[in-house]
Amino acid sequence: MIGLIRRKWNNASVRLKMLISFIIPVVLILAVNIYMYISINNMIARVDEIYVVNVTLNDLSEDLTFLQNSMKEYLESKSTGALNDYYRAEQDYRNGIASLDLKNSGTAVYAMQENIINQSENYLQLTGDTITAKRGRNVEKYKATYEETVEMYSDLQACLYALNNKQFKKNTGDYSILLSSLRSMEMITILILFFIGIVNVFVVFLVTKSMTLPLIDLSQAANEVAGGNFDVSVTTTDGGDEISVVSRAFKQMLGSIQNYIGEIKDSVMRESMLKEHELVMENRMKEVQLRSLQAQINPHFLFNTLNAGEQLAMMEGADKTTEFIENMADFFRYNIKKIDNDASIAEEIALVDKYVYILNVRFTGEIHYSKDIDEEVTEVRVPSMILQPIVENAVNYGIRDIDWEGHIDLKVYRQNSDVLLSIRDNGIGMSQDKIDRILSGEAVGEVSADHAASNGIGLGNVIERLQIFTGQRDVMEIFSEGENKGTEFIIRVPMHV
Repeated sequence: MIGLIRRKWNNASVRLKMLISFIIPVVLILAVNIYMYISINNMIARVDEIYVVNVTLNDLSEDLTFLQNSMKEYLESKSTGALNDYYRAEQDYRNGIASLDLKNSGTAVYAMQENIINQSENYLQLTGDTITAKRGRNVEKYKATYEETVEMYSDLQACLYALNNKQFKKNTGDYSILLSSLRSMEMITILILFFIGIVNVFVVFLVTKSMTLPLIDLSQAANEVAGGNFDVSVTTTDGGDEISVVSRAFKQMLGSIQNYIGEIKDSVMRESMLKEHELVMENRMKEVQLRSLQAQINPHFLFNTLNAGEQLAMMEGADKTTEFIENMADFFRYNIKKIDNDASIAEEIALVDKYVYILNVRFTGEIHYSKDIDEEVTEVRVPSMILQPIVENAVNYGIRDIDWEGHIDLKVYRQNSDVLLSIRDNGIGMSQDKIDRILSGEAVGEVSADHAASNGIGLGNVIERLQIFTGQRDVMEIFSEGENKGTEFIIRVPMHV
């Protein structure tokens, strides 16, 4: 069979051989392009399907927000339109929950979906009770249930965000797999096209032996490149035949490879410089850490010295001295242990108590200090060392040099979902310009920087740490009615950070 085909091929005319040599690569290239077209369209469809879950979760979050707002609007206006909006929003949200199906997304994602569904059922039940209580004029009940819906709404939004984020990460992984598959397909296509080119060259070589010399030159250049030598010259002609086209394309490809190699070398050099920079930064960080550890030696030594002094005073029967040193030791212990951690409001108040006691010993009881504390909020967590620096500022810059009796009043109370911590003095007051500079951070370093009694934590530091801890910008307010009318600092932190 093979011998028969070979004889017919040898007996065929040059025109027929040229026609066959043209038709075969065209058909093969067309088949490859059709295959690529179908494959790319299939992958585009799969990419569209990948992120449809994220779109559904976003729509579900919007439906939840519209449901909460509709209920709130009805509670405020009790209009028929608002009630209709609520029922429509409730149905949309139920439909969205029902359409959510992530069984094939993994155990963790499916568990998160089940949690959202369960919470949604409880939330919808609670919103229904709220609407029913409103329609029944049960004010106490609908207010209580409404506050619960607000908390559940926030929890649901957080859960939806977490699920959306987790699903997005999974989808991104699927997308990466698809992208890798597409690149593999491109490589296979290139190999197929390259194979078609070789077959075509071979056929042309059989048809026209007179073209062998340029082909030999091209093959020698290709061998040099395969051996790693890219500094080769390729002979090209101005003709329009197939060999001339292949020669020019090869030369262009070789130029592209040389440019690519140059880019890789530049990239390697940049990476080397970046790694060197990272090593320098790492060494500097270690140096800073060493200095930080060295800086802790003095506070620890002072703390141990105070403990020794307390024991000595106790042995000598000096009760007031013992109490004073004990408060000093507790004060420094808190500074050492809590400076990089958060603390409860109760711990912060206790530190202020000790600080005011120490000051009254120092200034013979000139500072009059009072507290008004809501005990229900004292376990709320806040950054450590936020109250004492403000009290220190009130003493040093508020009541230190006044001619009348100095007072500092500490008040802790709840306002809606926030806890407010107020420190008020009856001192010299503060100008609005100074207040604005403190709140904007321009006065950092001006407060408590010149006093030996300072612990080194200024108001700017307190504001910055509160902003980082709460994730909010408006964490402190400062009020002063004018000269000699005192100053009030109010810290605002959420009940649940």
